[in-house]
Amino acid sequence: MLFGNGFFKGSSILVSGAAGTGKSSTAASFAQASCERGNKCLYLAFEESPKQIIRNMRSIGINLDPWVNEGLLKFHATRPTLYGLETHLVNIYELVNEYQPDMVIFDPISNLVNVGTKEEVKSMLTRLLDFLKSRTITSMSTALTSMDQKDIDIGVSSLMDSWIDLKAIVTDGERNRTIDIVKSRGMYHSNQLREFNLTDDGIKLVDVYLGPAGMLTGSARVSQIAEEKAAKLVREQEIESKQRQIERKREIMEAQIAELKAQFEQKSRN
Repeated sequence: MLFGNGFFKGSSILVSGAAGTGKSSTAASFAQASCERGNKCLYLAFEESPKQIIRNMRSIGINLDPWVNEGLLKFHATRPTLYGLETHLVNIYELVNEYQPDMVIFDPISNLVNVGTKEEVKSMLTRLLDFLKSRTITSMSTALTSMDQKDIDIGVSSLMDSWIDLKAIVTDGERNRTIDIVKSRGMYHSNQLREFNLTDDGIKLVDVYLGPAGMLTGSARVSQIAEEKAAKLVREQEIESKQRQIERKREIMEAQIAELKAQFEQKSRN
């Protein structure tokens, strides 16, 4: 969806979505990709403990333990309500200066609204992002949105260089996840909504599939593909049947021509 280019080093990335859309899975996948390149990643968890995150990510084939053991991934978990915003900011500064990461993940930043007002949180995050950018550290922040996906409670989307929005689309009694790149400054990016699956081997994008009524996801996509394959098979069988009929007619015609020639030659000899 980014045409194979990835994000600029030192950029800030926002991943928004309602509960259960795959925000933490996306963040963990981002952390793993960073560690696989030999970069250091600092994971600041404001909701779950490191053990919970590592355990949960194993269910989708993301094993973070080896990176922790190698020192390429460092978790720091704290409840937002434990300190004030300024104390959180100072603690993050100290962690970054001590660990010197290439990547920092905040999961989720939306929990900080429990500590201060929206304006105070936005001011704190502005200073934090400026601090990371000054050190060319790439950041990814997850943010919880309401189910209607209309806004982000702390209004930080304008601060971010790239914004990925995750949704859960419910059709025919089935919930399917989609991903959309709302913006990515200075980069070409896809304008299509894409379906993705959380598999035993990580996050997998599904090819865009458009049916008569628009984009299809989940079993509706599988059903439509099956119907089109069946229709294609019927068409191929009809073509083969017509070709066999034509071939049969050609053989009959050639036999008739051969018989007429034989009759003509016989009459000529008489």
